[in-house]
Amino acid sequence: MAKYERILLKLSGEVLAGQGSFGVDSARVSDLAAEVADVARTGVQIGLVVGGGNFFRGVAAAARNMDRVAADHMGMLATVINALALQNALEKIDRPTRVLSAIPMQSVCEPYIRRRAMRHMEKGRIVIFAAGTGNPFFTT
Repeated sequence: MAKYERILLKLSGEVLAGQGSFGVDSARVSDLAAEVADVARTGVQIGLVVGGGNFFRGVAAAARNMDRVAADHMGMLATVINALALQNALEKIDRPTRVLSAIPMQSVCEPYIRRRAMRHMEKGRIVIFAAGTGNPFFTT
């Protein structure tokens, strides 16, 4: 029996870039997906929070004279890209997932609703949280 019923794991955007500093390294994402799948097989409910620093950092862009709110929104979108990359890798190894976003994007992912997230995890799905809180000035 697993020590924990449910876990929440934060994955930085940088870890998805592998040895590179930008973008998604598909081999690295596949390796991470395999590790997450191993944990899921123990019966632990899993929530993943993904960062977007491998594509964009709102704080850094704001320091370069970009509007902070616009920069933070761009960073939130970067987390959605990473969430979809993880979802793809997990589903390729037959692990059911759902991406929930704090920013509505119904053609890409589900909206974040706490009860929906809990229900997905109870059904054995790995839930990937994207877009942080959906509010500027907060980081993942």
